[in-house]
Amino acid sequence: MAALIRFLASGGYIGYIPVASGTFGSIEGVALGWALFNLIAQRSLLAAIILFVLIFAAGCWIADRAEHAFAEHDSSRIVIDEILGMAAAMFLIPMRWPWIAAAFGLFRLFDIFKPWPASLIDRRMLGGKGVMLDDLAAGIYANLTLQAVCRLL
Repeated sequence: MAALIRFLASGGYIGYIPVASGTFGSIEGVALGWALFNLIAQRSLLAAIILFVLIFAAGCWIADRAEHAFAEHDSSRIVIDEILGMAAAMFLIPMRWPWIAAAFGLFRLFDIFKPWPASLIDRRMLGGKGVMLDDLAAGIYANLTLQAVCRLL
């Protein structure tokens, strides 16, 4: 079971890349976001949202177990949070490469700098929920920024 947890938490071992593992995890998130919000949401937006919530809940459990497996809080090898955070950044944005690239850049920016309340979540919330929620916040910040730009254009 520990090997499966490590595999899932690290995004299929992407998290083991020694440099910028979060960035590589975010690239995986682009694929998930595209599948959820381009393929599935075209048929049923509700199904895409429910699937995202279920994957996020599973991610919280996986990240919690991975912290124990890696014996480290929010280990850089855990990238499931970046994968889901990036997917959240892509929610209901135009699925064209300039928008996806903007979502990626904004997500990475917000994930690195962690504006409030993501910084508070990162510092105070322990376990898998804390690992996942600060990246979800970064994804929401990126998404809201892009939604505003979308409406201005």
